[in-house]
Amino acid sequence: MRDTKLPIYWKRDLVVAGIVTIMPALTTAKTYPDTGKNAMADHPYIGMWVTEDGLVRHELLANNRYDEARGERQSVYQGRYRVTDNYIEYWDDTGFTADGEFIDDVLYHGGMVLYRQE
Repeated sequence: MRDTKLPIYWKRDLVVAGIVTIMPALTTAKTYPDTGKNAMADHPYIGMWVTEDGLVRHELLANNRYDEARGERQSVYQGRYRVTDNYIEYWDDTGFTADGEFIDDVLYHGGMVLYRQE
Protein backbone atom coordinates (compact mmCIF):
# COMPACT_ATOMS: atom_id res chain seq x y z
CA MET A 1 0.00 0.00 0.00
CA ARG A 2 1.32 3.42 -0.94
CA ASP A 3 2.01 5.83 1.90
CA THR A 4 -0.18 8.88 1.28
CA LYS A 5 0.54 10.76 4.50
CA LEU A 6 1.24 14.43 3.94
CA PRO A 7 3.16 16.59 6.41
CA ILE A 8 0.66 17.74 9.02
CA TYR A 9 1.33 21.43 8.39
CA TRP A 10 -0.14 21.17 4.91
CA LYS A 11 -3.74 22.23 4.76
CA ARG A 12 -4.87 20.72 1.51
CA ASP A 13 -8.14 19.62 0.01
CA LEU A 14 -7.76 16.07 -1.20
CA VAL A 15 -10.14 14.48 -3.64
CA VAL A 16 -10.24 10.76 -3.08
CA ALA A 17 -12.73 8.71 -5.07
CA GLY A 18 -14.88 11.80 -5.59
CA ILE A 19 -15.01 12.67 -1.88
CA VAL A 20 -13.42 15.89 -0.68
CA THR A 21 -11.50 15.48 2.55
CA ILE A 22 -10.06 18.49 4.35
CA MET A 23 -6.89 17.87 6.30
CA PRO A 24 -6.63 20.15 9.34
CA ALA A 25 -3.55 22.18 10.09
CA LEU A 26 -2.25 20.50 13.24
CA THR A 27 1.05 22.21 13.66
CA THR A 28 2.83 24.82 15.63
CA ALA A 29 4.95 25.73 12.60
CA LYS A 30 6.18 29.29 12.46
CA THR A 31 3.58 31.46 10.77
CA TYR A 32 3.56 35.18 10.17
CA PRO A 33 0.15 36.58 11.09
CA ASP A 34 -1.09 39.95 9.93
CA THR A 35 0.10 42.00 12.89
CA GLY A 36 1.03 45.34 11.43
CA LYS A 37 2.51 47.21 8.54
CA ASN A 38 5.95 45.60 8.89
CA ALA A 39 4.91 42.18 10.22
CA MET A 40 7.14 40.28 7.80
CA ALA A 41 9.85 42.83 7.10
CA ASP A 42 12.64 40.30 7.68
CA HIS A 43 10.98 37.27 6.05
CA PRO A 44 13.06 35.70 3.25
CA TYR A 45 10.14 35.48 0.79
CA ILE A 46 9.30 39.21 0.83
CA GLY A 47 9.82 40.91 -2.51
CA MET A 48 9.02 40.55 -6.20
CA TRP A 49 8.43 37.18 -7.87
CA VAL A 50 8.22 37.09 -11.68
CA THR A 51 7.42 34.50 -14.34
CA GLU A 52 10.23 33.71 -16.76
CA ASP A 53 8.57 35.75 -19.52
CA GLY A 54 8.01 38.69 -17.14
CA LEU A 55 4.27 38.85 -17.78
CA VAL A 56 3.20 38.06 -14.22
CA ARG A 57 4.77 40.04 -11.39
CA HIS A 58 3.79 39.03 -7.90
CA GLU A 59 4.97 41.26 -5.04
CA LEU A 60 4.82 39.96 -1.47
CA LEU A 61 4.74 42.97 0.84
CA ALA A 62 5.97 43.11 4.44
CA ASN A 63 2.47 43.89 5.75
CA ASN A 64 1.09 40.46 4.72
CA ARG A 65 -0.42 41.91 1.56
CA TYR A 66 0.36 41.03 -2.05
CA ASP A 67 -0.01 42.91 -5.31
CA GLU A 68 -0.02 41.08 -8.63
CA ALA A 69 0.48 42.72 -12.02
CA ARG A 70 -0.06 41.07 -15.41
CA GLY A 71 1.35 42.41 -18.63
CA GLU A 72 0.92 46.17 -18.63
CA ARG A 73 -1.89 46.02 -16.07
CA GLN A 74 -0.82 46.98 -12.55
CA SER A 75 -2.55 45.73 -9.38
CA VAL A 76 -4.74 43.19 -11.17
CA TYR A 77 -5.01 41.10 -8.00
CA GLN A 78 -4.49 42.28 -4.44
CA GLY A 79 -5.12 40.69 -1.09
CA ARG A 80 -3.52 39.19 1.97
CA TYR A 81 -1.35 36.15 2.41
CA ARG A 82 0.10 33.90 5.10
CA VAL A 83 3.33 31.90 4.93
CA THR A 84 3.76 28.69 6.94
CA ASP A 85 7.20 27.17 6.40
CA ASN A 86 7.39 26.96 2.57
CA TYR A 87 3.61 26.96 2.00
CA ILE A 88 1.72 30.19 1.13
CA GLU A 89 -2.01 30.85 1.27
CA TYR A 90 -3.69 33.80 -0.46
CA TRP A 91 -7.01 35.54 0.15
CA ASP A 92 -7.80 37.93 -2.69
CA ASP A 93 -9.79 41.08 -1.93
CA THR A 94 -12.46 39.92 -4.40
CA GLY A 95 -13.03 36.70 -2.44
CA PHE A 96 -11.13 33.91 -4.13
CA THR A 97 -8.38 31.92 -2.47
CA ALA A 98 -5.21 30.30 -3.76
CA ASP A 99 -2.07 28.68 -2.49
CA GLY A 100 1.49 28.00 -3.50
CA GLU A 101 4.75 26.51 -2.43
CA PHE A 102 8.34 27.71 -2.33
CA ILE A 103 10.86 25.08 -3.42
CA ASP A 104 14.54 25.93 -3.87
CA ASP A 105 13.80 29.67 -4.05
CA VAL A 106 11.14 29.21 -6.74
CA LEU A 107 7.44 29.98 -6.14
CA TYR A 108 4.92 27.53 -7.62
CA HIS A 109 1.53 29.23 -7.59
CA GLY A 110 -1.65 28.75 -9.60
CA GLY A 111 0.05 26.71 -12.32
CA MET A 112 2.77 29.33 -12.68
CA VAL A 113 6.46 29.22 -11.88
CA LEU A 114 7.78 32.49 -10.45
CA TYR A 115 11.38 33.41 -9.77
CA ARG A 116 12.71 35.93 -7.30
CA GLN A 117 13.52 39.24 -8.98
CA GLU A 118 16.74 40.72 -7.64
